[in-house]
Amino acid sequence: MAENPIVIAGAGLTGATAAEALRAGGYSGELVLAGTEDQHPYIRPPLSKDFLAGREDAQAALVQPPGWYAEHGVRLLRGTTVESFDPGARTVTFSDAITLRYSELLLATGASPRRLQLPGAELEGVHYLRTLGESESLHTVLAAGSQRLVVLGMGWIGMEVAATARQLGNEVTLVGRGEIPLASALGGTIGSIFADTHRREGVLLRTGRRPVEILGEAGKVSGVLLDDGERVPADLVLAAIGAVPNTAVAEAAGLAVSDGITTDQQLRTSAEHVFAAGDVARAFHPVYGAPLRSEHWANAIAQGKTAAAAMLGQDASNDDIPYFYTDQFGIGMEYSGYFPWAAETEPVFRGSYQDPDKLEFIAFWLRNGKVVAGMNVNIWDVQEPIQDLIRSGRTVAAADLSNPDKELTSL
Repeated sequence: MAENPIVIAGAGLTGATAAEALRAGGYSGELVLAGTEDQHPYIRPPLSKDFLAGREDAQAALVQPPGWYAEHGVRLLRGTTVESFDPGARTVTFSDAITLRYSELLLATGASPRRLQLPGAELEGVHYLRTLGESESLHTVLAAGSQRLVVLGMGWIGMEVAATARQLGNEVTLVGRGEIPLASALGGTIGSIFADTHRREGVLLRTGRRPVEILGEAGKVSGVLLDDGERVPADLVLAAIGAVPNTAVAEAAGLAVSDGITTDQQLRTSAEHVFAAGDVARAFHPVYGAPLRSEHWANAIAQGKTAAAAMLGQDASNDDIPYFYTDQFGIGMEYSGYFPWAAETEPVFRGSYQDPDKLEFIAFWLRNGKVVAGMNVNIWDVQEPIQDLIRSGRTVAAADLSNPDKELTSL
């Protein structure tokens, strides 16, 4: 048993998963899990989907039942931030000025929404979406319908909230700098499928545009002024313009940081006995042979488990294929891979992707003849063979990938 506790800074999905994996892996020493929110650890995907829509309550988003932590000897510090740590002394100081010595430290501090730097950004009615409380506030306004919502940003959060808000009976306008939504994540062809679906459902798109001011009356949002002079009426604005990894405490301690805390494939940072995982980690990935940072929930789970194993001295490798999913109107999609590796390549399609009334297809992205990413839309139970193809590094003919008579497991 370790003399000093293992401390996990960050009580989101990554931190809670690591705590569970440590106990499952045989660690019986003291375990401290500290989170800045006054909540039990929860998952974030429902915040823009079922919880925001009112189809799920907060309990459904919890990683574990509230009683699990005490039952498993996890000291859960809610509303507590790790203010600093000293890798040499192996001490960590919390926001209540308490300092502990640690045996191992896991930094799972996550990411924060990028803030608007515009006149009017502080007006009442400007929202961000990262926490349970923020989703609850947004739901309260949208649930009655008939609101005018302007979403700034056409990434995953922006598109999912737009779909949810529209289904709740609100007017929705999406504003984005790119000409095609999600193009940076999926490319133009599939991004256009999502854009066309939103338009058919009544969402207004302002592509190739950027906001220059949040307009207001009596301290409340009344609209958004765009760079071409258009004034878009609004009762509320959601800023969904990306997230920034929370690296300040790591930087202050002298750790290597580059778009996240730099780690090896065991999630070890540049300081001994200090690990990083989840949204904040830019971890070396052995399958891709490069450092990657992923903000998706599947990565939080995978890296939480990997970090726990590494802290216990077990074989551990950050080698799970990045995975995420989305639900928008009639599009149910799963994606595996790391899109920057597939950028500037056209996908190979299997199935129906041009008929808006029958979107059922698989798309594959190849690099040097090898599958580096794959997604399925309204077709299920194919993610395992897609990930096997990516992991194998085998050369695959595009004709075989597009042929529905070819079983994926045979390629």
